[in-house]
Amino acid sequence: MPVVLSVPANMARRGYSQIAEITSGKLVLIAGQVPHDANDRMVGEGDFEAQVEQVFRNLGLALKAAGGDWRNLVKINNYCHISVTQEIRNGYRTIRDRYINTAAPPVSTFIYVPRLAQPNWLFEMDAMAVIDG
Repeated sequence: MPVVLSVPANMARRGYSQIAEITSGKLVLIAGQVPHDANDRMVGEGDFEAQVEQVFRNLGLALKAAGGDWRNLVKINNYCHISVTQEIRNGYRTIRDRYINTAAPPVSTFIYVPRLAQPNWLFEMDAMAVIDG
């Protein structure tokens, strides 16, 4: 595998890797994925979990288009509207864990923002992957 994901013993946070070391392969940068389907229709109006699910579906399609899959994912940046409470946000990890490699999760950042590009979006994610060859 062209990436080493790790959580050093002296770093406390768990649930995501702290370090992604790229040792070879093709770096793939994936633009912000939003809660729209293949027909550009909004999915999950007002429903955070439905939007997160659609974003992960879209990210899976982007990984496949680049010649990879979920094992190639090394970094995700999550952007969440400030109206989403911590209680509602807890559903994020359940959805995420159905897609990612939980034994070696990607490096991750989760940011609350006052507004995303479209007013009805509650969630957006961009990503990086490393694909062999």
